Parts: sequence; C-alpha cells; structure tokens
Amino acid sequence: MIQIQNYKQPNPKNQIRGAQSKRNGEYFESLILASCEHYRLSGMAHIEKTPEEMKPLSGMDKNGYFKACFVKQAQPDFKGTLCGGRAIVFEAKHTDSDRIKQNVLTDEQVKSLELHFKLNAATYVLVSMGFSSFYFVPYAVWRDMKSIFGHKYMNEKELTAHKVKYKIGIICFLN
Repeated sequence: MIQIQNYKQPNPKNQIRGAQSKRNGEYFESLILASCEHYRLSGMAHIEKTPEEMKPLSGMDKNGYFKACFVKQAQPDFKGTLCGGRAIVFEAKHTDSDRIKQNVLTDEQVKSLELHFKLNAATYVLVSMGFSSFYFVPYAVWRDMKSIFGHKYMNEKELTAHKVKYKIGIICFLN
C-alpha cells in the first residue's frame, strides 16, 4: 500500500513577507552593531550580540559548511556592560506596522529579561518602526503595557516617551 502525503504549496505572499522580514531584521541588527561599536569606542559601554545556541547535525564539508539547528528559543539579542559596571540586556524588534505587539517576544526572551531586571540590570526592548523611528523601551514598561495603556501593544504616540535619535548610522539608545 502506498501512502500519499498531502503536500501544501507554499504561499508566495508568505514567502515574500518572510524574506522581507529576514532582510529587515538583518538591516536592523547591522544598525545596532554599528551603534554598539560606537559606544565601545567612546568608552560608554561594551555590548555584544548574543550568539544563538546551535547543535551541529553534520560534519564540515570541503567548503567549510555544515548543517546545524538551533537548540532552544533565542535569548535577548544583546548583552553587555555599561560604563560604571551595570549590566545591560535588550531585545531588538522591528515592525513596519503602526504598533508593536507585546507578544513579539518569545517566552524565553521574557524569562531572561525578567531575570536580568530582578538582578537590577538595565533591561530594554529596542523598537524600530519602519526604520524611521526608534524607541528604547524599559522592560518594566514593556512588561506592564496592558496595565499602563489598556492593551498589549504600543503605538507611536505611546512610544513617544522612549524615542531615541538616529544620527549618521547610529541609534542613540544610550544618550
């Protein structure tokens, strides 16, 4: 007896949206890395991208490539130390929408931010809205947005208090 599995054709719109999201994420990350390098060179902070834990599935081929998978959900994107010794931990999220939803953080990211927050680290969510506006939202505000704003998202008006400048390729989140 032959078993035929149902094959669902990929939705081209979803594929395009996914590719665009990936490119946006990579671009946002490059802006943040440039900003972190600026802060390192100025002596204000040393902040690094958190590497994602992965498990190799095969040995390296002759071109230096291997297959791997991510082991667990991602930690917050960036961790480091501010001048004076205080730890800083933040997650970065980009949206092309007019609002950013609270549930864009994974459970693992929320748990980690909460732990660092309780240990008195500087904890934030860095938000890009269409690459035209940037906001450095304290984790406590992010966590409590339902009680603060009455819903589990923030629009640009609600984000205004946390807006940071963008100058010559640098997101000024520590200024």
